Parts: sequence; C-alpha cells; structure tokens
Amino acid sequence: MKALVVPEFVGQGVLGLLYLFTGHWFMALLCSPCTYYNFRLYSRGKHEIDVTEAYNILQSEKRQRLFKLGYIIFLLVLSVFWLAYTAWEDIE
Repeated sequence: MKALVVPEFVGQGVLGLLYLFTGHWFMALLCSPCTYYNFRLYSRGKHEIDVTEAYNILQSEKRQRLFKLGYIIFLLVLSVFWLAYTAWEDIE
C-alpha cells in the first residue's frame, strides 16, 4: 500500500510546486488544499491502513477517497479547459 500512496503524495506535491514556479498562481492555490491534506495524512501516519480495522472505517475512507477523486477530476478538467483556451487564443 505504501508503494502506491507515497508516489501519489509526491506527485501531487511536485505538481503544486510546478504550478507555483511557472507562475500559475490560481492552479497552485487550487492544488494547495489537497497537498496540505496529503502532508497532514503522511506526517500523522494515517496514510497507512490497518487491514484488521479496514471494515470498521470503510464508509469514511470511501467518502474521503471519492471526494479526493472528484477534486482531482475537477483540477484535470480545469487544466484541460485552460490549455484549450490558451491554444485557442494563440490561433487568433
């Protein structure tokens, strides 16, 4: 499980830093809550799930994962829209 979680956290952090360094302040601001949430989970050690307690916390974990998935999909759609809009402006 750790082999999947840590690259996700690192990827989210790197993406936020790339937005910040390239001057995309709005996207960096939108990425910061998810990055902070990942950092908080990792620093408290809550990114690891005990398999014996998995069914006791299944509903809350599922809700958190679906919210995070929706948030990442929203960022993806916004990035693609922004890319298309910028490409359209360059054509004109």
